[in-house]
Amino acid sequence: MSSYRAPGWLPGGHAQTLYPLLIRPTPLPYHRQRWETPDGDFIDLDWNLVPSSTLDGRPLLVLFHGLEGSSGSYYASTLMHAVTGIGWAGVVVNFRGCSGESNRLPRAYHSGDSDEIDWILRRLQASFPGYPRYAVGVSLGGNALLKWLGEREKGATDTLRAAAAISAPLDLAACGHALASGFNRLYTRHFLYTLKRHAADKLRRYPGLFDERRMRAARNLHEFDEIVTAPLHGFAGADDYWRRASSKPWLPGIRLPTLLLNAQNDPFLPAQTLPTARQVAASVQLEFPRQGGHVGFVTGRLPGRLDWLPQRILDYFQHEV
Repeated sequence: MSSYRAPGWLPGGHAQTLYPLLIRPTPLPYHRQRWETPDGDFIDLDWNLVPSSTLDGRPLLVLFHGLEGSSGSYYASTLMHAVTGIGWAGVVVNFRGCSGESNRLPRAYHSGDSDEIDWILRRLQASFPGYPRYAVGVSLGGNALLKWLGEREKGATDTLRAAAAISAPLDLAACGHALASGFNRLYTRHFLYTLKRHAADKLRRYPGLFDERRMRAARNLHEFDEIVTAPLHGFAGADDYWRRASSKPWLPGIRLPTLLLNAQNDPFLPAQTLPTARQVAASVQLEFPRQGGHVGFVTGRLPGRLDWLPQRILDYFQHEV
């Protein structure tokens, strides 16, 4: 059961996915902090408050964004506005190369990078040990967060109080094939436009890193991941990457209270691949509203509002955990 109801004037998963782009809020004036990574790279974190030990013990919410997203994504802006409104601290983790500046290394980020999630969350734990900490992952970020939760099992419970994953591509193969057909190819073209641009930038700095002709000719995510993503991140190919990076097999291992929220009409993930209660741990709360699209969840009369999703997340953290 879910409290979400899509407005009658916005029918269908595609409209519910795309419309939020038209009513996106103005991002907060973030406070940026750069972290050097152990392998000589960097990530940029964008905070709603000045990141220091003077946050006065406020609860801290950490957001991991989706594929080619950033702290400027509409869902990041709406959630950070809501977090600020209740007096919490919030930080959006920009994955490598997503903060507006190319990262240094040939590698970037990927859907199953749970080791990166672990390093980030444990550094935040060390920096703010007495603070209640919560994590939210959206789309790709949700998949990586769920995979980390399932791999670490009880080891995650000393790092966070609770977590939420929104519109996560739990089965990367199912998502990849869904995005390669029909109207969904519009989303694929959007992703490939920026992915190829970033890949071309890497080739300028690292000539011969991969086959430029094949990269530019990629027509879907499978072809791009086969040529670029998989080899740069230690996978044998796209199929190996999609299998090993998917979070669905790890859901039974989650021990932290976790909200798993996916719309049944999400164009990215076929509804039949959503897990049943028997396929997840008892600590995972499944919420699969019939509508909502991919990270959409618009409500209200025209022009609509985007406040249902951040309020649902915060309600879970404040009252249901």
